[in-house]
Parts: sequence; structure tokens; C-alpha cells
Amino acid sequence: MLLRVFGRGPCSATRTRCWTVWCWTVWCWTAWCWMLWCGCLSGELIAANELPRGVVEAEFIYETAPFPSCHASTLAETSQGLVAAWFGGTAEKHPDVGIWVSRRRGTTWTKPVEAANGVQYTDVAGKVHRHPCWNPVLFQAPQGPLLLFYKCGPSPSTWWGMLTLSTDGGETWAVPRRLPEGIAGPIKNKPILLDDGRLLCPSSSEDDGWRVHIEWTSDWGRTWFRTGPLNDGRQLGAIQPSVLRHPGGRLQALGRSQNGKLFETWSEDGGKSWSPLQLTALPNPNAGTDAVTLADGRHVLVYNHTARGRSPLNVAVSRDGVNWQAAVVLESAPGEYSYPAVIQTADQRVHITYTWKRQKIRHVVLDPAQWELRPIVDGQWPQ
Repeated sequence: MLLRVFGRGPCSATRTRCWTVWCWTVWCWTAWCWMLWCGCLSGELIAANELPRGVVEAEFIYETAPFPSCHASTLAETSQGLVAAWFGGTAEKHPDVGIWVSRRRGTTWTKPVEAANGVQYTDVAGKVHRHPCWNPVLFQAPQGPLLLFYKCGPSPSTWWGMLTLSTDGGETWAVPRRLPEGIAGPIKNKPILLDDGRLLCPSSSEDDGWRVHIEWTSDWGRTWFRTGPLNDGRQLGAIQPSVLRHPGGRLQALGRSQNGKLFETWSEDGGKSWSPLQLTALPNPNAGTDAVTLADGRHVLVYNHTARGRSPLNVAVSRDGVNWQAAVVLESAPGEYSYPAVIQTADQRVHITYTWKRQKIRHVVLDPAQWELRPIVDGQWPQ
């Protein structure tokens, strides 16, 4: 309309007024676009500045997905980039819950794809019989396949271990196979590869109380060995350990308990036998944890430092696995922030994924050089 008015103005005054209006309109439009662009940019900068010290990146792996609920993520680094997996479906324990995978290519994650489900068979009437899937665990074998362990079954007390492999960085997966009777595989947290070639898998069971045991395989899951239960499941109920490496081949396992604090146990013989479980000074609200030993020998623990609930979500660091220092609070708002998975990548960054309100999977990247560590004294997170 402005152009038509300008084109048919009968006198110079009219043309001048129209030209003024047109210029003002163009200027306002340009300024609005500039402010919008600056606002978006500054919003990104503010978001970046609001990240806790030591956290250099934070993102959701997906914004929308074909499932409403998700939980229990896992993470691995492959030659093609990061791969994450989790279970997703209507809700935990629903039969439609499957194992979903996303791959990070550059700075973006691929659309989640279901890599495994609990379909058992279809009857003559066409009804599909299936069980829920649980707790995926990824491990990249050196110069070998990407392993995806998970559980399938009606409940944690009746589930069984499953394993599938990928030879292309998680893009496609082999037909899953069931693990041997009595072998669950790594129950929530990643295994570690020992110098003797054994893949040591921290595991646990819930069919006779909460009991921890350790499994291992030397041929990527074809044959297995396991310890007996390390606790009775009654006086101290514990599940879902992580394994840390210490000098001289010493190993430490620690994780979730029903007794209000994290548990720990130690091995002097490569994980074949373990000390009696003991409680640490660190609180645990009966929620999953994860831990990793860094290339510099320090240990990183990700857990909910609280006696109840699943917020906050914290990162602690230790040189000996006993004395811990506060590093980062990842989440502190009300809600559920839980079931973390943590790895260190080849660039020495620490990557963590975790459940965000059962709605999404959050991925954060940390730079250990930026941490400001403060001692945790008597189990109290420093203020």
C-alpha cells in the first residue's frame, strides 16, 4: 500500500510525506529485526553464562519423540561420534517400552530410533505379546563392535539380560540375543575392560532382596563368569554399581543402596572377589548413580546428593575414591533429575547424560580444568 500511495501522489508535498512514512516504516522494520536477532543471540549468551562453572555445553538429545516417557540413559564414544541410548515408552514397566538410540553427528543428535523392543511373539489372533525393556548399557569395544546390553521382562525381579551389536557406530543393530541363564550383563552402568582382556560388568539382582554381583566375559558376551552375591540383600540392600580403577590394579565398586547412603566395596584381584559392602558418608535417596575414572587418575561421581527425592544432581571428584570434593551442581530445581551416565571422551572432556523429569534426556559436557573443587565434609555438600 505504501508503494501505491507513493506512486500516485499528485504533488511534491504528498510525495515527501509518503517518502517519510516509507522510510520510517523501513527503519522500524530493520530495527525490529535487529533487536529480534540480538535478543535471540543474547538469550543464547545468557543461557551459556548461566551454566555452572565447569559445564561448557548443555542440551537435550531430542525435543520431541514418539514416546512420552524416558529413563536410564547410557553413553559411549565411537569412531563416528557419541551414541546415547535409553528406554522409552508410555511409562516405565509398560509393555510398549523399548530401547531407543540417538547418534551425535557434529553438534546435532539424530532422531531417536528404536533399536530393540520386548516383542515375544504374535498369536494366531494377531495379538502381539511383549514385555518392557529396561536399563540399556553401551560399550564400545576397541577395534570391535559397539555393544548394547539391556534387560527385558515384566519387572526387575523377573527380567533377563539381552545383548545386541552394531558395527557401524550405532546406525544399525544385529538381532538381539538372550544372555545365559543367571547372567544379566551390566545392570545399569558401563563395564570396564581390564588389562587381561576381561570385560568386567557391574551387576545386581532384585529377585531375593537387592544384591550386588560382578560378571565378566572375555569374548564380547559369548561366555560368562560371575561372582556370588556380595551382600545378603537384607541388612544392606544395594544395586547398580559402578567400577573405578585404582593404582596397582585395585578396583572399587560403589552405587545405590536402600540404606540412605552410597555403598562401596573393594577388590584386590581384578574383580574376582570383593570386600564386604560398606556404606560411605555420601547420601543416596535410593536413586541410580554412575562414576568413571579419568585419564589423570581422578574419579568422578554423579549422584543425587540428598536423603530424599531426585534433585539436586551433583558431580563430585576424588583422588582416592574415599575423600570426595564438590565439583558441580547440574540441577537444583524441583523435579526428577536422575539415573546419570558418565564417560570421558578422547578430548578429555567429561560427558554426562541423565533423565530430565522423565520427559527428555539431558546431555552436558564438562571441562575438568575449570572445576573449582571444595571438600565434602561429613557428607555435607559445601554451601
